[in-house]
Amino acid sequence: MHDIRAIRENPAAFDAALARRGESALSSQVLELDEARRAKILAAETAQADQNKAAKAIGAAKAKGDEAEFERLRAEVAEKKAEVATMQAEAKELDAKLTDMLARIPNSPAEDVPEGADEDDNVEVKRWGDVPAFDFEPKEHFEIGEALGYMDFERAAKLSGSRFTVLTGPLARLERAIGQFMIDMHTSEHGYTEVSSPLMVKSEAMYGTGQLPKFEEDLFKTTDGRYLIPTAEVTLTNLVSGEVLDAEKLPLRFTALTPSFRSEAGSAGRDTRGMLRQHQFWKCELVSITDQESSIAEHERMTECAENVLKRLGLHFRTMTLCTGDMGFSARKTYDIEVWLPGQDAFREISSCSVCGDFQGRRMNARYRGKDDKALKFVHTLNGSGTAVGRCLIAVLENYLNEDGSVTIPDALLPYMGGLTKIEKA
Repeated sequence: MHDIRAIRENPAAFDAALARRGESALSSQVLELDEARRAKILAAETAQADQNKAAKAIGAAKAKGDEAEFERLRAEVAEKKAEVATMQAEAKELDAKLTDMLARIPNSPAEDVPEGADEDDNVEVKRWGDVPAFDFEPKEHFEIGEALGYMDFERAAKLSGSRFTVLTGPLARLERAIGQFMIDMHTSEHGYTEVSSPLMVKSEAMYGTGQLPKFEEDLFKTTDGRYLIPTAEVTLTNLVSGEVLDAEKLPLRFTALTPSFRSEAGSAGRDTRGMLRQHQFWKCELVSITDQESSIAEHERMTECAENVLKRLGLHFRTMTLCTGDMGFSARKTYDIEVWLPGQDAFREISSCSVCGDFQGRRMNARYRGKDDKALKFVHTLNGSGTAVGRCLIAVLENYLNEDGSVTIPDALLPYMGGLTKIEKA
């Protein structure tokens, strides 16, 4: 969430940042509502002071035996009390409107984020590995999985409808192996603390990381008002909501291997074949909670941790800086890691690593006490996929496909496969 004081001090900069995202100028609307709120608060305080003054005078009038003045002051106190209550209610309503308006405005992009409208304007910053060469025609993952006999979309549709998959036998084990490999790597080599957290959260948690109120249509909601997490970013980041942290203990680094649930609202017709865009999928999430000075360096570090997963698996990838028009709502800057899929003859996103500044910290009221001045400051937050398990499974199937239709298990996953080195047709 944006700092209203910063908008007051420099509305032009606020509007310029929104313009870079392709958003309309909003400072005048925000400040108009802010001024009305502040004016109503001031009026309520003035009326409260008048009420207190009249209340004190009541005793003096009674002591003098001035019954008329006593009754007049009693009436004035009652009138002021009602006036104060009305003004306070109006101020509270204006405050709620201002908070709701600010809660729907996306984060300001960092200065070094390239300007652009969509993914076509993203900028490549690095590339690792080579495009694999095949002596046969590459296939897409769903062709491979169905031919092997371990990937079933018809039965998944029978159970749950579209955008679900049933994996069995060696493919189910391979999916589990990929997730275990990721979580082990991030905890043992990258210094993240593993967390087992709920898969359902209250609306306050979704608000804290920016999914609510603007993106409710993208979420699955239970009958008792909880939400299924679209990513473990929600639970891991909100672990510190409402807390004051010791700066000496930052950064905090958390990771979790969890299912994620997304309605995929607005994605009709996109990636309808296979596992690329699912309502339910496994993901290894990375979250960092830092001080203001460390968040940029932490962003580079987190991205490297996600890249290391693909390097260890021998998967060709590129890393892109997202342009202003392609970034997520809460992000100040985002790197997308895109893995090469031979079956599609294209790079596809497998991880997004974002630095959010104090945007989420302010929404969660998560703060830390500065090392030198001891002043309370909002934490900076970062999140990234380390990586999406299903998409990694897709990449392994397509990159390690053999001419006979079997799939070789990458060396890094062999310790998790119970002696299996290759997946062959059932």
